[in-house]
Amino acid sequence: MSATVVEAPHEYTGPGPSVFLAGGISGTSDWQQQIIGQLADVPVTLLNPRRANYPWHDPSAAAAQIEWEFRHLHRATAVLFWFPPETLCPIALFELGGRVQVRGQALFVGTDPDYARKLDVEIQLRLARPEVQVATSVWDLADQVRAWFAGRQAA
Repeated sequence: MSATVVEAPHEYTGPGPSVFLAGGISGTSDWQQQIIGQLADVPVTLLNPRRANYPWHDPSAAAAQIEWEFRHLHRATAVLFWFPPETLCPIALFELGGRVQVRGQALFVGTDPDYARKLDVEIQLRLARPEVQVATSVWDLADQVRAWFAGRQAA
């Protein structure tokens, strides 16, 4: 089996483990494709908010995107955050703050070594969710998801 990718605005309501790919989108590299490639052989559903063709001409697209992300952040079995160096990712930081308190949902967080608020993310997670080990590359982050999935299968 292999990973299934559900890209916004398509809905996902299926069973089984799912991972929401949270983090920078605007003005960043397409790190989501790197994660998808790294997890291609894991039978998990990856919920990708980055659209291949975002409809910039549609004034209702922003609201639909935000609502999709909200639904799928809550629907996912796990949430993965990546903070790239190109932007502070204020919305992703806001979303991370909301996910930190959700104990029944697996949480994976990584920051690029050059991410400007790296220390803040590390300290806040150490205080609120000390079991979360902040990764420093998308590859390490993918390895954490792979280990989590393997642990679910063994249980």
